[in-house]
Formats: sequence, structure tokens, C-alpha cells
Amino acid sequence: MLHTLLDRLAASPQLWGLLRWLAEGGFHADREVITRELAPHQAVGSRTFLDFGCGTGEFAPLFPAGSYIGFDIARHYVRHAAYRHHGHYAVMSGGELAYRDQQFDAALVLGVFHHMPDALVRSSIAELYRVLRPGARLLIMEDVPSPRRWNLAGHFMHWLDRGDHIRSDAEYRALFEPYFTISRSYPIQSGVCDLAVYVTARAALRPAGAPTMRHGIQPYA
Repeated sequence: MLHTLLDRLAASPQLWGLLRWLAEGGFHADREVITRELAPHQAVGSRTFLDFGCGTGEFAPLFPAGSYIGFDIARHYVRHAAYRHHGHYAVMSGGELAYRDQQFDAALVLGVFHHMPDALVRSSIAELYRVLRPGARLLIMEDVPSPRRWNLAGHFMHWLDRGDHIRSDAEYRALFEPYFTISRSYPIQSGVCDLAVYVTARAALRPAGAPTMRHGIQPYA
């Protein structure tokens, strides 16, 4: 019965968005990191940002309207995001992105990988390498086990979120390399949730086993 209730909660973008907003303190810490590390307010010309697993598009307003592209595997979340926020949206899997090679100048992954098994994270990282331009910045913010033993609300939120693949710092790092180099990392507290922030750059040399470039691929409608 509890799992059925959780499924119904997650099926409602409005209810799930409100729960996350409350648990993560209005996303103030997340917004500060995005603004500082991606500097979307300084976007000029044709600079483009990819929101990998955008969910309900909570962070779309931080980016210029013509520069933001978000996708998610959940169609009802994408529909909700497109209704509420500016930008361009699509429905697809992170393991096979329907975007052109080297299309984006920067990308955001926030609270996505802890829902994915290792194999899917690796294929997603490889796809991010393919669609980002050389030297592009990838900002990753992921849930980590709370170091505060008595953070009962944080532990409960992790359980409620059903993030079955919350990893340690070392485990996350191993998944990102060799496609991306980590320039800096640090912890933040987003409401009751503990996150690790990774500021990374696309590797200059093509790693062995990197996906074949697939020019001319167009995003899903």
C-alpha cells in the first residue's frame, strides 16, 4: 500500500515538486551553485545549456529562454515543465541522447544519477561527452549518504525518493572518469538533503571506448 501511495505521489508533478521544494529548502542552495558554477546569466550569442533529467523544469528560469534545453524520461514531468517554464523540452532516455554531436556548451545533472545503476550512468556519461563541446563544463549535483546520523528527515527523504543508487564520493568519481575531469568538488546541504557537487570539464582527448560521433541526430519532438 505504501509503494502504491508513493507511485501516486510521484505521478503528480505538482505534489512531487512541492514535496521536493519543502524538503530542499526552496532549492536555495541548488540555485546558488548553478548560478555560480554555470553562470547562465552571462550566456551570450548561441550558448546552449542541457538540463539532463530536467524533471518538472524547476531550474529552467535560471537560464535564458533561448539557451535552455531540458529532457526527462517521464513524459508527464516534461509536459508539466513545458507548460510552466520557458525553454525547449523532450522525452528520452539519458543513455541514448537524440542530440547532435558537440551541440551544448554546458550541462546540468541534478539528482539524477542516484536513480540509475552503474551501467546506465556510464552510458549517460559517454553520451554527455558526445553532445558537449570540447572543454564544456558539466555540473553534477548528486545525493550522498548524510554524514549527520540524526538527520532523520534527510534519511527519510532519501527513502521516499527511492534513490536506490546513492553512492559515496569515490564511487561517483569512478563513474565520471575518464570522460570528464573534476576541477573541484564540495558538499552542500539542500534543506534536509546532503549533496555532493562536482564541477567537471569534458576531457580534451577522446577516451578509449568513447561513443562514435553521430552527426545529424535531431532531438525528439
